[in-house]
Amino acid sequence: MKKKSSLSKLMTYAGSYRYFTYSSWVLSALSALMALIPFWYLWQIIKEVLRVMPDFERAENLAHFGWMAVLFAVLSILVYIGGLMCSHIAAFRVQANLRIQMTHHICKLPLGFAESFGSGKLRKIINDSSATTETYLAHQLPDRYGALATPVGLLVLLMAFDWRLGLLSLVPVLLGFLVMISMTGAKMRQKMKEYQNALDDMSNEAVEYVRGIPVVKTFGQTVFSFKRFKDSIDRYRIWVTAYTKDLRLPMMFYTTAINSVFAFLVAGSLLFTAEGVTNEFLLNLIFYIIITPVISVTLTKIMFLSENAMLVDDALSRMDSVLGLEPLHQAGSTHQPNNNSIELRNVSYSYDGKQKALDDISLKLQPGQTIALVGPSGGGKTTLANILSRFFDPQEGQVLIGGVDVREMDKKVLMDTVSFVFQNSRLIKGSILENVRMSRPDASRAEVLEALKSAQCMDIIQKFPAREDTIIGTEGTYLSGGEQQRIAIARALLKNAPIVILDEATAFADPDNEHRVQQAFTELSKNRTVIMIAHRLSTIVHADCIYVLDNGQIAEWGTSSSLMEKKGMFFHMWNNYQDSVQWKVSKEVQG
Repeated sequence: MKKKSSLSKLMTYAGSYRYFTYSSWVLSALSALMALIPFWYLWQIIKEVLRVMPDFERAENLAHFGWMAVLFAVLSILVYIGGLMCSHIAAFRVQANLRIQMTHHICKLPLGFAESFGSGKLRKIINDSSATTETYLAHQLPDRYGALATPVGLLVLLMAFDWRLGLLSLVPVLLGFLVMISMTGAKMRQKMKEYQNALDDMSNEAVEYVRGIPVVKTFGQTVFSFKRFKDSIDRYRIWVTAYTKDLRLPMMFYTTAINSVFAFLVAGSLLFTAEGVTNEFLLNLIFYIIITPVISVTLTKIMFLSENAMLVDDALSRMDSVLGLEPLHQAGSTHQPNNNSIELRNVSYSYDGKQKALDDISLKLQPGQTIALVGPSGGGKTTLANILSRFFDPQEGQVLIGGVDVREMDKKVLMDTVSFVFQNSRLIKGSILENVRMSRPDASRAEVLEALKSAQCMDIIQKFPAREDTIIGTEGTYLSGGEQQRIAIARALLKNAPIVILDEATAFADPDNEHRVQQAFTELSKNRTVIMIAHRLSTIVHADCIYVLDNGQIAEWGTSSSLMEKKGMFFHMWNNYQDSVQWKVSKEVQG
């Protein structure tokens, strides 16, 4: 099956608006040809001047030729503007359709897709890649047809007056074209892809670094936290420097070739006028000297348009990398869970297809139970939580809620069944009321206030004059990490889902906020099935069951007391935790 060209793909997004695109090509080419007509009138003016010199008063047609040149120059501009209007109408529609389709498709992907793909990279594809197609259709493609029409008109003009001078004018064009091919071939296309990869990498690392600044400040990472971001900048610098050096010599030859037309014309004129100069030859020489700079401008435009076409190819390829991802399977049935139990049966998952983040995990939670997941970093705790909430589907095994496989549950049913509170809760730029109401848009103000009260948030809203209507994130109204967590807990309380997942929810809370957050957790956990992921082991000692995960497997499980008696991983983790707490306290006292 023949692969569709980038232009064909873009036209499918244009729909009926593609006819505006086609019209822009015709108008741009027509404008380019009309722009050459003033040169013919200029030739007429020079001819008239040479005919009557030195008695210039006999020149009767200069004004007529001059006004005709102005007329066609203005008409050329107006036709070009008309072409741009047509191209912009189609380009904006294509860009909008691309972004809409990509956004709709992303909504169908697993919830964990953005995190694994990279939010900075994803933003760049949605915004920048679609913007590249808009610029290409709105400006570069019409200019391309204008640039292709110009050489045709120029060829006619160059051969019409003196074919010898015309051929001489084409020699540097041929040399420049040969050099241009060496810079715009398959090698250049690969280089363009590498360039965009370097930009994507740097953009993604920049976004992740900025988002991670709270962690950097909390743990005092200083320069080490900057390493990945700096490495991406260094890779980009090295690539750009090497690429620039590779093109230095070809670009020098290209610039020399397209600007050497005058040297060829002068050398040819000396040869052709060895026996004397006629007025006709002088007229043609002056005309060729005036018009030949258009050749170098047109050729340079064609070269850059070829580069822009490669950018569009790469942009579409990157958008296809998102659009080609398999959407999350949506069940056609409306199975309702029978209760709040959770069961994992032989669940395995790998991010890279090599090392398993989860390896044959099986566990079962009875309705109303609270379990905790602990273990070293990279052990699989967050991956397990993501699997439970269907941020990803397991590659092997089953996840059942209330006896129903989550893959056979309607998405809305699943979201109504499970609530999440993460270590880095996201609050939108809106009022506290709006942030809490996100979990249940039809909730009344009284219900929202009750959720805020249960989540220990009254001290937060009472310190603002606008109370729950306070806009977060503007005019200096910002909340601490612990305060944001309590707002997120209020959101989960309002949702009133029977299953709650808490992922490191007290990670960045100060002591006072941690106490309030724990009180909010107690309220949130009532009559619900709760899964907690925690590094602060003191927060999970009362869990019904603690699972210790290591290298994607359950190393041990049981209550805190039974695990301490086993003197296994949990026993050593608890002792290390107690040592770290005592060290912090003693250090604070000494300070």
